[in-house]
Amino acid sequence: MVFLPFICIFFFLNFHGYVAMKTELSSTSNTNLQTYIVHVKQPVLEILGDTIDLQNWYTSFLPETIEASSDEQPRLLYSYRHVMSGFSARLTKEQVKAMEEKDGFISAMPETTLNLHTTHTPEYLGLNKHFGLWKNSNFGKGVIIGVLDTGIHPNHPSFNDEGMSSPPAKWKGRCEFGASICNNKLIGARTFNLANNFVIGKSPNDENGHGTHTASTAAGTFVKGAEALGNARGKAVGMAPLAHIAMYKVCSPNGCSSSDILAALDAAIDDGVDVLSLSLGAPSTPFFRDTIAMGAFAAIKKGIFVSCSAGNSGPSKNTLANEAPWILTVGASTIDRKIVALAKLGSGEVYTGESLFQPRNFPSKFLPLVYAGKSGIEGSEYCIQGSLEKLNVTGKVVVCERGGGISRVAKGLVVKNGGGAAMILINQKPEGFSTLAEAHVLPTTHLSYEDGLKIKAYINSSHNPKASISFKGTLLGNRATTFSPAMASFSSRGPCQASPGILKPDITGPGVNILAAWPFPLNNNTNTNTKSTFNVISGTSMSCPHLSGIAALIKSYHPNWSPAAIKSAIMTSADVRNPQGKPIMDQDLKPANFFAMGSGHVNPSKAANPGLVYDIQPDDYIPYLCHLYTDAQVSIIVRKQVTCSTVPRIREGDLNYPSFAVSLGAGSQTFNRTVTNVGDANSVYYPIVEAPAGVSVKVTPSNLKFSKLNEKVTYSVTFSRIDFVRTTSEFSEGYLIWVSKKLMVRSPISVKLT
Repeated sequence: MVFLPFICIFFFLNFHGYVAMKTELSSTSNTNLQTYIVHVKQPVLEILGDTIDLQNWYTSFLPETIEASSDEQPRLLYSYRHVMSGFSARLTKEQVKAMEEKDGFISAMPETTLNLHTTHTPEYLGLNKHFGLWKNSNFGKGVIIGVLDTGIHPNHPSFNDEGMSSPPAKWKGRCEFGASICNNKLIGARTFNLANNFVIGKSPNDENGHGTHTASTAAGTFVKGAEALGNARGKAVGMAPLAHIAMYKVCSPNGCSSSDILAALDAAIDDGVDVLSLSLGAPSTPFFRDTIAMGAFAAIKKGIFVSCSAGNSGPSKNTLANEAPWILTVGASTIDRKIVALAKLGSGEVYTGESLFQPRNFPSKFLPLVYAGKSGIEGSEYCIQGSLEKLNVTGKVVVCERGGGISRVAKGLVVKNGGGAAMILINQKPEGFSTLAEAHVLPTTHLSYEDGLKIKAYINSSHNPKASISFKGTLLGNRATTFSPAMASFSSRGPCQASPGILKPDITGPGVNILAAWPFPLNNNTNTNTKSTFNVISGTSMSCPHLSGIAALIKSYHPNWSPAAIKSAIMTSADVRNPQGKPIMDQDLKPANFFAMGSGHVNPSKAANPGLVYDIQPDDYIPYLCHLYTDAQVSIIVRKQVTCSTVPRIREGDLNYPSFAVSLGAGSQTFNRTVTNVGDANSVYYPIVEAPAGVSVKVTPSNLKFSKLNEKVTYSVTFSRIDFVRTTSEFSEGYLIWVSKKLMVRSPISVKLT
């Protein structure tokens, strides 16, 4: 028997900081019981058409003693219809062992649980009420976005349904708040809590904030006067303001369970959503062990687009989540807005940082400056609890470093409780220039690693170091930064481990300092008495719903496009340079590589008219999967019996993907791609190759001619090494760009030099 571990994490950095992963096993009062997700062979078609018969089929795999059990909590939790052939149940190891002997049993995976991982972004992304994609798509009207998250606050003004049409006739979902609470904006809200031992409660109400924030980012309606602690003021609106929202609550403060997530995906598919947005994920694992990958495959078979966060484990390589090629994997980058807090030293130097908390009455006079690491207590440089007891910080500005297993805001609480007047929070080397605006509990500025080094050097060289902090509010455009978009340090990086021949992440979008709806007044214990119903937080959890909403706009504009076509349009139209014409930077202000930014930064207007798309039908993934896995493993993913010996297997690089990831040694390699014309009926595209260093790239034919819409043309690309001198990087990067009179269709090329 194969046991298949699964881990699910939320990808956001909230104002209490990054929450570390913690794994727990679901159980009942009987400590020998554990929740398992059980894969069985697909039953006959007659059973598939009847819910009761299907449940009876699944129940037949359970030991007879379970059927007669009088436990307070049910042993059979969920019977899945769409996402997989199987069920979840509370079982002992011995019962699972006995189940192996039954005809039709495939495998079981024990459940794991862990804790949880915009006023300006529409304008920043070029969305305008009077022209372009917003107008052409009618603001996403009629599209249903299903969000799997912590629930939703239904009475928030972002979910007002003024001007909204009724949901489409296909909608079959329900509202567990009651019909009087849901409306034409929030058309569905459900809770999936069986694996959490009912600790979530029956209501889909959001007690965390994460779900309300992500849902409003994707499809919140227009709200005037939005702000957080008096900053980032403006009109808040989601990416697809006339799209409908369906919330599936799968997470609680105790975590998110994979069987609940599968059940929610199953329900969302059956309910009739068009887009699925999951700001959660798992460390890299084979797709047949990846609950989200399996559920997403079932979704795309129904024409549902799936957008997922890449993860917050950057900038280290090989840290991606959600790597399946049928998922849009979304990284996080900055926008051209900063909420500025300045640190001025006694020597006259001024350093620009960020803070959401901007106290009006804090004096900008110089105060004594001290580095927390001078305490001599282990961990004091991180301002962990109890580390400042031997250091006099009363009335001083205290310098604390990121890290140490304590959140950024919690560091300030340690300083405040020790009598400190203010905090300068400095990055460690991996975070580079990535800073965040957060609801700190005392006057604070968050500075870069480079500025932190200068401040520590000043402290060490001065007999009387001092500093002041002043607050400048919200700055936009070039007044804020000349480097946006830039990759966030936390955004997880490739290369893809589960399938190295697929280039991931796919795309990046706004994920730093994002203002969106919040279910309760923002309180940072500073006695500001704010009535704010919005919050500013950061993470790939925030970039994912931006792309979910943009996908909804494209779906509304091009209702017949497949999920793969929408994904291709987003990827091949992405920006690889910032508005100043410079390459998109990483956290060190060096050009970002493809393992950070994927195809580039999303450009919604260009994505609506990409010219060509790389389409993939669900069955097209089977030859690719057969190259990776066994018959049984492929069958688990695609939810039907597959015999790979009868399938013409293809290499990963031959999947019709909008990017290239090549491992290249002495020999050459040739890959084929097929593009579909969705632009002008009569058009010709010519290739422009920006070859990776040390690599020859040959494209045939020399042009692509189209005479009608939806016509398909196939081309091939041959990669060869032209020198074998090891470059400074193991990977070399370039582009293949197809150019017509009007359009450019760009595909990134990543070559691993072996």
